[in-house]
Amino acid sequence: MSNITVDDIDLKKKDEQGEHPVPSSDNQKVIEKKYFIPFVLITSLFALWGFANDITNPMVSAFKTVMEISNFKASFVQFAFYGGYFTMALPAAILIKKYSYKKVILFGMALYAIGALLFYPAAQFQMFGFFLASYYILTFGLAFLETTANPLILSLGSKETSTRRLNLAQSFNPIGSLTGMFVAQQFILSKLNSAEKAADGSLVYSTLPETEKAIIRAHDLMVIRDPYVMLGLVVIAVAVVIAVTKIPVTNEKDKNFSLAETLERLLFNVTYREGVVAQIFYVGAQIMCWTFIIQYAENIGYTKAEAQSFNIIAMVLFLSGRFIATILMRFVKASMLLAVFALGGIGMMTVTIFVGGDIGLYALIGTSIFMSLMFPTIYGIALEGLDKDAEFGAAGLVMAIVGGALMPPLQGAIIDSGEIMGLPAVNVSFGLPLICFCVIAVFGYRRFLTTK
Repeated sequence: MSNITVDDIDLKKKDEQGEHPVPSSDNQKVIEKKYFIPFVLITSLFALWGFANDITNPMVSAFKTVMEISNFKASFVQFAFYGGYFTMALPAAILIKKYSYKKVILFGMALYAIGALLFYPAAQFQMFGFFLASYYILTFGLAFLETTANPLILSLGSKETSTRRLNLAQSFNPIGSLTGMFVAQQFILSKLNSAEKAADGSLVYSTLPETEKAIIRAHDLMVIRDPYVMLGLVVIAVAVVIAVTKIPVTNEKDKNFSLAETLERLLFNVTYREGVVAQIFYVGAQIMCWTFIIQYAENIGYTKAEAQSFNIIAMVLFLSGRFIATILMRFVKASMLLAVFALGGIGMMTVTIFVGGDIGLYALIGTSIFMSLMFPTIYGIALEGLDKDAEFGAAGLVMAIVGGALMPPLQGAIIDSGEIMGLPAVNVSFGLPLICFCVIAVFGYRRFLTTK
């Protein structure tokens, strides 16, 4: 294994005749010195949207309790959050064709900050719909950031190391996610007065008169509000730093750009088309596993705050798996590794559904190891060889995040049904992620066969 350094690595080797320099993926730098500062700044965005994603997942459970709504209705938090990605990914790609990556990133950060700051009036009005609108606008910004940051990271260096570079950048996404989970546990879930339980396990809040409920509701919505407002201020600060830093212009303006022709080329690219489908199912699986781990744990006797601790453990495993996968990709083809990890996810989901209890919970937590490499690997495989269509290819893959909007409400509806075929409905609901992992396994194996 060669050591990756920022300074002195020979980027070329001679071919068999010793005449023509041939790039070596083993010896090329993942991060070149001239791109180091831009790489660090853009990588910070991965942590920022990871924070937003994973402070939000537990809010399905929080809003369910505070607003006294069903799992199905509460899961519209995810519908609004990931629906914003779907809505704005294509407009983001169009702007990238007209403006630099940096300008599009700054515009995205502005939308991100506005959405987060809107939590202040949403809490004042105590309207669930207002919170959903805030999430929707917030993720307009995230769509711009993800559509831009991923291809920008891929372009900051050689093509031979692009997938490894993206996996490295994506490795910092779970750091933001862990921080978001910690904030959700320590500063939101553990401080919700509406989540207090009586000795028999029932919610005290549901038995109170409306006047007392109103006081608790106002308090709890402010508890939910404050971290998002702070997040908005942090996003503004990071945007200022990026604004005063030189970011390489690696995207070229295309005067002859045709949206219809670009979409046609993408639609007829089998690898890309299947990659988008696989990404839809992956994001759906990830969001379902991390959103409803709380309901799964509550069903076997844990509190919301305790259940969130399991989510944090899952994210630690996810982060560890991401770094391990980045190393394994030096020795195992990415597509095969993707297929193997998907099979691991299938096995874990089977235990979660049919074994249940603490063992099923541990399997659900362990699924995060196998999910760790999926998003950036599917992303990298799908974008291979797209060249000038890469920005719109990236937009399609960000739009695929709509899987996180569509599948959680369906899982929430299954959970609300009670018991299915003698099994707790919450157990059976994880059949949805199991199906998702099957799709990913097929994609990885098919790509492996076609690139041998």
